[in-house]
Amino acid sequence: MTAQSGEDGIKIIAKNRKAFHEYEILERLEAGIVLQGTEVKSLRAGKCSLGDSYGDYRKGEVWLVKMHIGPYDQANRENHEPFRRRKLLLTKRELRKLKPKLEEKGLALIPLKIYFKRGLAKVELGLGRGKKTHDKRHAKAKRDVEMRIRREIGRR
Repeated sequence: MTAQSGEDGIKIIAKNRKAFHEYEILERLEAGIVLQGTEVKSLRAGKCSLGDSYGDYRKGEVWLVKMHIGPYDQANRENHEPFRRRKLLLTKRELRKLKPKLEEKGLALIPLKIYFKRGLAKVELGLGRGKKTHDKRHAKAKRDVEMRIRREIGRR
């Protein structure tokens, strides 16, 4: 996915569109992410995929698991591992609020997008509940109806 510049000096690197289909997002929060040097350069080049990644709470810390950041082409043997676990930077207050919610059955921490904000890498996380198949069908039908309505209004 190509990087996009937005308002407030935000440059979006990757979005997880699949997350909105698979999960009902209940709450959102922003976290910093601990990266190595070659990972930052790869992110700036747009080599990132949030595909099947998720947030994992362990020992008072939140980690981002299965996020792919491609290797940096100009790096030598000091290149990073593409699928390594990456620590997320949250305040103690945010961690205290998040812990009981993640222990609740059926809730997961899903990365929605990764971006640079004033030069720092950030991840927007969503606290989500998995959708059932019939919920996905209902959401798709609703989207189709809204699209038809917009199309008809545009014709008139």
